[in-house]
Amino acid sequence: MVGFGASAAARAPETGSRWFMQKPPPSTQVQKSSAERGVNPCNTPDPGFGAYEHWIKTGSALVLLPRRGMVNAAGEFDVVFHFHGHEPARKEWVQVMHGVVLVGMTLGIGSGVYENTFRDPAAFERLLKSIEATVAEHSGRKEAHARRIALSSWSAGYGALEEILNQPLGRERVDSVILLDGLHCDYAGNGFVQTTLEPFVRFAHQAADGKRLMFVSHSSIIPPGYASTTETANFLIHELGGRPHPARARASDPMGLELISRYDAGGFHVRGYAGNAELDHCAQIGLYRDILKVHLAPRWSPPRAARH
Repeated sequence: MVGFGASAAARAPETGSRWFMQKPPPSTQVQKSSAERGVNPCNTPDPGFGAYEHWIKTGSALVLLPRRGMVNAAGEFDVVFHFHGHEPARKEWVQVMHGVVLVGMTLGIGSGVYENTFRDPAAFERLLKSIEATVAEHSGRKEAHARRIALSSWSAGYGALEEILNQPLGRERVDSVILLDGLHCDYAGNGFVQTTLEPFVRFAHQAADGKRLMFVSHSSIIPPGYASTTETANFLIHELGGRPHPARARASDPMGLELISRYDAGGFHVRGYAGNAELDHCAQIGLYRDILKVHLAPRWSPPRAARH
């Protein structure tokens, strides 16, 4: 499969009290061809750049700057850092967003490269400062600085979020988190490796309390030897004292996805989908557009500014 980064470990036993460790049921182990979906989720049509300039390279990151409305009167701008699959994310982003800066980073296969890159707390601080400098240069506003910050990822990109959310800057500044079929962890004894999940559990509690926004999606892929995105999403729900609710597929589900479960508590949202193949994994990026439009954009109300 594409971009799964956790290492294999011994299969943990399932128990009644650990319902969240149940594997996706046989009914979810389905596949659809690109023809049945009406699109190849791993190679979608390119809508161009919309209200944005083309990518600007800043170190190992790429920056998508709005053509206008980027910086408000106070010199503030909002920014989303997306890890893994920046081009597919951009295709969804430009169809609904305006005024918000997008930073894309695709570093390689597996979560390890993202964890290693951002394990040093200074790494994300340097990245943020470089983006502020880029916005200042291109807007002509020397005082330009980030106002609201979000982190999003697909697949293995969650490794960056794990590290950033564990650091003082991430804990203080990150307002929103979006995880698209990409939270895995190893098994430990009869449970999970807690250090991997702790920053996400903490953020989930803050979101459920209405202080943050967190959106988690998962396919029904069963990876070899480590926890699936179904299990980790259910673990977050369990930690909030809840259970996922059955849901029906909708005509609006993108790229042939079929909704099977959901959970909502304050600003915390989980959506589960059937499907166990690579196309199902890629199709999860198709959710990005709706998440941005329905959840993030209204929460932030992007700053408006005069044309530069």
